Amino acid sequence: MMEAISEVLSNGMFGIALSVGAYEVGVLLNRKWKSPLLNPLLIGTVLVIVVLLVFRIPPESYSVGGDIITMFLTPATAVLAYSIYQQIAALKKYWLPILAGCLAGALTSVFSVFGLCKLFGLSEQLTASLLPKSVTTAIALDVSESLGGIPALTVVAVVITGTFGAVFAPLMVKLFRVKNPVAAGVAIGTCSHAAGTSRAIELGELQGAMSGISVGVAGLITVLITLFF
Repeated sequence: MMEAISEVLSNGMFGIALSVGAYEVGVLLNRKWKSPLLNPLLIGTVLVIVVLLVFRIPPESYSVGGDIITMFLTPATAVLAYSIYQQIAALKKYWLPILAGCLAGALTSVFSVFGLCKLFGLSEQLTASLLPKSVTTAIALDVSESLGGIPALTVVAVVITGTFGAVFAPLMVKLFRVKNPVAAGVAIGTCSHAAGTSRAIELGELQGAMSGISVGVAGLITVLITLFF
């Protein structure tokens, strides 16, 4: 019996099925109550953690399937290019504000993390791990490793940032009365990468496209900034 259970847990489909099932529960809850706090990504993350803790499932068993999902992260981000292409006219018209917004967002993210790490006396390794928190995982891992950071910690920081962005970014847009869809999309994509972009797409096609392009631009700017660290 134990061997059968161990075989199931070591199968990559376990991690995939658990992730997809937890996310679907989040989608159903979000559709029912329509609350931004019931973000499917946040609910799914919490449910996966609860299942692993309650049933004492080793993280390594989940990672077999989880790593397969992670593998699709980069191509999934690249798919955003289609929505960007559909809004190519807006991109040509607002290229300078988009670039300026991504630059401001990337600078704020990197230097706020750097300042807080220095304020709380964190080591250089921890600082390097947290600096790229606001860019997509594929870029963040490369930046973290090049600076001598801890990849696992970087992934956690990126996931938390993206989840919070997906949950609270639309609320911030309303709170600060951001009426321009381009500004809203750039802000969301710059601060919360692909996770936030998935939420921006729900706000509108233009917001989603601008958020998508901001993921790439902000990521590139972040790489250039961290070259000086």
